[in-house]
Amino acid sequence: MQSRYSLYIGRFQPFHKGHAWCIREMISNGKKVCVAVMDIHELEPEKNPYTYNEVLKKISEDMNEELQKNQMMITSIPAIESVNYGRDVGYDLIEHKPPKEVAKISSTDIRKNIMKQG
Repeated sequence: MQSRYSLYIGRFQPFHKGHAWCIREMISNGKKVCVAVMDIHELEPEKNPYTYNEVLKKISEDMNEELQKNQMMITSIPAIESVNYGRDVGYDLIEHKPPKEVAKISSTDIRKNIMKQG
């Protein structure tokens, strides 16, 4: 039987605790999650140093339990420039506001620290 999923779109460059928090928040609300990873490395490698396969590996390692329980799935999507929908499309648009300690996590800062370490 097919399930409905909550869609979570991102570059995940790199995947970090803030992303994991958001996925687990959706799961804790009884949702299955489809993590849609933008395959954008080749378009903007300076801002997106990780390939789709590297991002997939990191998410799979960090979210192994949720994947094993079939609470989430991961898929690749092309680089997108907007998300569009028509009227009364039959699904909700939901913003998840993380706690302060999670909100302060910055992928940009993480990438800079990784580059400094070599």
